[in-house]
Amino acid sequence: QVQLVESGGGLVQAGGSLRLSCTASGPDFSGYALGWFRQAPGKEREFVAVLSWDTYTTYYADFVKGRFTISRDNVRSTASLQMNSLDSEDTAVYYCAAGRAMAREPSVFDFWGQGTQVTVSS
Repeated sequence: QVQLVESGGGLVQAGGSLRLSCTASGPDFSGYALGWFRQAPGKEREFVAVLSWDTYTTYYADFVKGRFTISRDNVRSTASLQMNSLDSEDTAVYYCAAGRAMAREPSVFDFWGQGTQVTVSS
């Protein structure tokens, strides 16, 4: 069982940056792929990025376009999502999730945080 807690969300102007953090507790965090997803009001949860347990492989959603960077520290059981050049379409609740496979589908991930709100003002 892995417990995940996100932090770092907030209100930012368009063009600005935010760094989201995900702190994990429980055994075996390093054995899981770590993903970030987001959900805007009235929309389905969508994939943002995923990083393999060994940090060698990453996938990003097309809309990221080089603006976001996912990272993790297995020693500290933390993960981050650095988000730059934010625009209003990035407004959503952002979730970190842990799963046994590198995937873009939320259903593959076993453990989820409670989410952190990101609001980008235009």
